Amino acid sequence: MGGQGGARRAVWGWALYDLGNVIFFMTILSLYFPLWVVDKGGSDADYGIANSLSMALVLVVAPLLGAASDRVRRRMPFLLGATLLCCACTALLGLGGLFTSLAVFVAANFFFQAGGIFYDILLPSVSTPEQWGTVGGLAIGLSYVGTLLAVAVGLTVLHFNPSGKPLIFRLTAVLFALFALPCFFWVREPRQTPTPASRERRARPWDDVRQMVARARATPDLGRFLVGRVFYSDAATTMLAFMSIYVTKQVGFSETGAQIVLVAGILGGLVGAFLWGPAVDRVGPKRTLNRVLALWVALFSAVVAIAYLHLPGALFWLVAPLAGVALSGLSVADRPYMLHLTPPRHLGQLYVLYAMVGRFAAVLGPLLWAVIVDALGWGRPAAIVSLLVMVVISLVVLRPVRDATGRWAADDALGAEPARQPT
Repeated sequence: MGGQGGARRAVWGWALYDLGNVIFFMTILSLYFPLWVVDKGGSDADYGIANSLSMALVLVVAPLLGAASDRVRRRMPFLLGATLLCCACTALLGLGGLFTSLAVFVAANFFFQAGGIFYDILLPSVSTPEQWGTVGGLAIGLSYVGTLLAVAVGLTVLHFNPSGKPLIFRLTAVLFALFALPCFFWVREPRQTPTPASRERRARPWDDVRQMVARARATPDLGRFLVGRVFYSDAATTMLAFMSIYVTKQVGFSETGAQIVLVAGILGGLVGAFLWGPAVDRVGPKRTLNRVLALWVALFSAVVAIAYLHLPGALFWLVAPLAGVALSGLSVADRPYMLHLTPPRHLGQLYVLYAMVGRFAAVLGPLLWAVIVDALGWGRPAAIVSLLVMVVISLVVLRPVRDATGRWAADDALGAEPARQPT
């Protein structure tokens, strides 16, 4: 593979993986598996604790994964292994009882999240810094096509078999694997010499974490960005995890109605992905992300108002597409923001820290939701208020952060992985 054709295939292969993994995200993490848990007599807390446990496992293992990939100087073998194991576990969901499937879900989500660490870091291998926003926008746009496909599969299966959620899980495993294949075949990492690893370093992987934290604190604005990311990632991941439960159990939509509302959100996100991408390239990820977070504040405020002022649930037909626009903007701006702030020489190591920050937020958010809704009994609207507060905090934390590249020492700029030229 070479030339412009190879570069074009690499971009599309990387983007198609996003299409495949969002099918897992929607059916397993956001829509059908949470509803299956409730159908089987489980609670918000049962699903929330299982979700948080899987994220906590990723948080613990991420330093080992990052150190291993840094030693071999390759990400693709780890992405391949994690994806195949995720698909295998997904195909087993629903075969046992509630708690057996929750245990399998912990494993499936662990491998899904672990794979995401290595997927994100492949962006510089298929694109140049000037086009990170555009290429990321392509991937996010395709991911919304994947979301539509996930909903279409779910609606079709449930139309013919109202108890067919386990079949949806197995179809999800197949579709995820199929759409991941182009990434495995078309994306080529630059060849680099593996680095030696001492026994002492292998035995103390958390030393790498301390080193990563120290390096992040020493890099201009990066530490503050990662702290801000904890808060807005917490809000977004928690909202997605409990979206289907909130719309059906709190607002009163039927499962079919909730899925149609979701389609409206998907269409909004699809439009937003192709608007936010050029915005990142034009005005930079900082300004883009600030606008996205301001939109999140408005949306969470609207959801809270609908609940506490007893406004018609039909207003969600307006909220849903705007939420899709906001969600796509978060995804498009987030990765380039991190890449702009990270010295190329330490991209692999610091991107593991970036991933760990996101996974920590995914541990905290569902637990906080479970405490507010089930332990304290304050209700789901109060949990939405907590998400609103998280976004406001992130805006305050990120305000002083700049996103200009090249503000690091000359030796830190060495070692960047050469990017393929997209068309």
